[in-house]
Amino acid sequence: MTSESGAGEAMPSSGRHTADGHVLPVRIYFEDTDFSGVVYHASYIRFLERGRTEYVRLLGVHHSALDAGETGEPLAFAVHRLEVEFRRPARIDDVVEVVTRPKEIRGARIILSQTVRRGAELLVDATVTVVLVNRAGRPCRIPDALAERFAAAPQ
Repeated sequence: MTSESGAGEAMPSSGRHTADGHVLPVRIYFEDTDFSGVVYHASYIRFLERGRTEYVRLLGVHHSALDAGETGEPLAFAVHRLEVEFRRPARIDDVVEVVTRPKEIRGARIILSQTVRRGAELLVDATVTVVLVNRAGRPCRIPDALAERFAAAPQ
């Protein structure tokens, strides 16, 4: 898979892999909040999406390359199931971290554990199931080259 940064390397905004999983820092902006300055619940869904995207990007898997058919036919990840528990609010100007860890990779699906934390404080806990699909929307087995990248990632 090719790099998407345009410079041949991952951009700093891609986060980092750690022993706890992939960590993506996110600053809370006014646009992420409701009228009271608390993060609007749908904003967390965008943060989780960014975390998953940057997790796979650092593994060398890029959505544009999948769509271009670099593993065979054009493919894309689609969210199949999303379970979210909102525990505590984040507020404007906070810096939170989205932590993404694979739980299970099998067939066409990947189950990921994701959290949003402010320091040691757990704000959001989520389990996300994504499915690899072709352009017709049919599930496709994860190609061996991709499965190997996921298997080699810090768990």
